[in-house]
Amino acid sequence: MSRDLRRAQTGLETITGATLAILALASGVYTYLGVRELLNGSATVVFLGAVIYSVAVSVGIFGFWSYLMRFMPHVKSGDGRRYLYLAMVIGSAMIVAMSSWLNAAALAGGAALEQHLANTTEQYQQKLEQAHDNALAAQSLLPDIQLASQRFSRLSSEEAATGVLTGTSGSGTVVQLLSQMSTQLTGLSQEIIASRDPTKESFVEGGKRLAAMRKLVSSPGPVDARANAFAEEAVALSGTIAALQQTSIAPAVKRAADDLGRSFIAPVADSNNADLASRQDDVVSRVEKSVKAQSVALSAAADEILSRPAVESVRFTPLSSPEAVLRYASDFLPSWAGAISIDLLPAVMIFILCIVQAAVRKEDGVDLGANEVTASEMIRAVRLYKQLSALKADEPVDTTPPDGDRKTEDMNVQHAFEQELSSDPKITPLTTPQAAPAKS
Repeated sequence: MSRDLRRAQTGLETITGATLAILALASGVYTYLGVRELLNGSATVVFLGAVIYSVAVSVGIFGFWSYLMRFMPHVKSGDGRRYLYLAMVIGSAMIVAMSSWLNAAALAGGAALEQHLANTTEQYQQKLEQAHDNALAAQSLLPDIQLASQRFSRLSSEEAATGVLTGTSGSGTVVQLLSQMSTQLTGLSQEIIASRDPTKESFVEGGKRLAAMRKLVSSPGPVDARANAFAEEAVALSGTIAALQQTSIAPAVKRAADDLGRSFIAPVADSNNADLASRQDDVVSRVEKSVKAQSVALSAAADEILSRPAVESVRFTPLSSPEAVLRYASDFLPSWAGAISIDLLPAVMIFILCIVQAAVRKEDGVDLGANEVTASEMIRAVRLYKQLSALKADEPVDTTPPDGDRKTEDMNVQHAFEQELSSDPKITPLTTPQAAPAKS
């Protein structure tokens, strides 16, 4: 199995290098498309800057993974392997920082910009509806004001016809007072009704702006041109929302309600009859209490409307494709996965090579050198061994300590080499064929 694995590993060296080169080239191309959106200046400057950066990224990615692919499978020590893994993690983080996010910008930049436009449109729609609701909130006070006006008008008519309040019919102080209160409340209700038309016109105008913005989001064509037109519509819609807030009648209702209670002046009884004058004063006093109660109720209702949070203006911020991809990264996870996979796929290839190399070591044993010796290298080694043996046999024995030690060391080396050859079952001793006996 180890021989087959080594043969397969050798056969894949060419395709491995080609794969690294193609992946690095693809990453460089998408990096060029992404970084081009970030550079400013003339077309020549942008082109040269993007090309230089993308080429540097391609070379860096190819060199980084080539280094690891050459060294990591052959490092056996635990410390060395851990340091190489640390280098892989640091290098991968650098590759993601300098290339992968730009690749994602090239893959999903247009879609991210459209997502930004769509989200901004939704924000403007919410602000328009909020401003419209605030403007119409004062319309809810209209029924109460009309009922109060009708009540004063009815009492005035009944007092003039039958004297229901004072017991004496005819037009007098009470009738005039009730008619005055009815007239004031009727004028306030007419102001509220008159505010409907400006509110409606502003809301319709805002709806048209929103429709134009949605059309720009979904229209075909370059997204940059659509973003410019979108910005113009957004500015116009902001003005419409601000104008819609000014159409609210709630502040006017608040002022009218306060004036209704504070500016009430009780008229003097105009009858010469003391009893009738007394009854008129009593009715005027009750009308005054009723008017002040109505004033407090209207003022409280207006305060509730005015306490609503004001509509904050929305500001459209144009984004570049890389910025949009970063802001809406969670919406484009598949594009991010593809962009990162282009850069980090060689890491999987390195893990495969490490696993294969570990299997080869396990199959062949720890000492891979003896198993990797070719037949020609073995023949040369045997010949060298024979020549050394012949030289040893012809040399005189020297009994001096230094030479004696050297001879003893040489004999020990020779003996160890013979034992290695005889103990290895995979090495077949070479024998010289015997000559055939001569024929008589």
